[in-house]
Amino acid sequence: MPTTDHPTPSTVTVLGLGPMGRALAGAFLEAGASVTVWNRTPGRDAELLARGARGTATAAEAVSASDLTVVCVVDYDAADAVLRGEDVTAALKGRTVLNLTADTPARARDTGAWAAAHGIRYLDGAIMTPAPSIGTPDAVFLHSGPLDVYEEHRPVLAALGGTHTHLGEEIGRAAAHDLALLDVFWTAMAGYAHALAMARAEGVTARELAPFAAGIAAILPPLFEEFAGDVDAGTYSGAINPITSAAASMSHIVAASESHGIDATLMRTVEGQARRVIARGHGKDGFIRVTELLSSR
Repeated sequence: MPTTDHPTPSTVTVLGLGPMGRALAGAFLEAGASVTVWNRTPGRDAELLARGARGTATAAEAVSASDLTVVCVVDYDAADAVLRGEDVTAALKGRTVLNLTADTPARARDTGAWAAAHGIRYLDGAIMTPAPSIGTPDAVFLHSGPLDVYEEHRPVLAALGGTHTHLGEEIGRAAAHDLALLDVFWTAMAGYAHALAMARAEGVTARELAPFAAGIAAILPPLFEEFAGDVDAGTYSGAINPITSAAASMSHIVAASESHGIDATLMRTVEGQARRVIARGHGKDGFIRVTELLSSR
């Protein structure tokens, strides 16, 4: 590691001690790093302090202890409230912030610009796996920002386990990936919740449906790859399942749901998108043609 006027990157500060922040700090401790922790609400650091972390009374004191500060709070409003305090900003000058807080790409770019204006080296990032995965091979981290800064801190970030991918120097890329992937996850969870409600209305228990739902989920990864190719190439092949067939299935789901008084707003919206694609003359294309519809202004 390069020599600096600050502590080496094996000295890490973690701001934010919710479940994920505590998991991050714990993984750094487990790897032998010297860890300083701070949380806006007192009392969440007890277990970490017992394991050897250092607590501080103020965030400014915490960031002064380390060359690398990792931030993991609820959103960028909370992050800004800490980082942009005058004393914290001054203490961070010449140091590195890795912000693993989830928010929009625009907020990441704004924070990146703020950091540059104050002489703070800034990386943005996203955690794509739950807290229990941190420190294990299953953890997944995405990073964006200056490559030299990322490479400098890679050795200490390895303590967090799993895979770390640098997506590019444009600071908003990690957040863009994060939100797109969370879109996949929460839309799928909403669909699953709706499916369970509809199945239960027909006398099918959630446990009865679950193994078949897992079979449906297993179909998706190769379709993701195929549809990604379609979108990038603009081909939108519907040879196997044209969007006219998909729209018919969607209408059946709407009808069955509403016959039981189950809200079908989500599926009505998706069916409506499919019908609009068909109305534009693309009935022989696949469902992923909807991407073009959503992207049009």
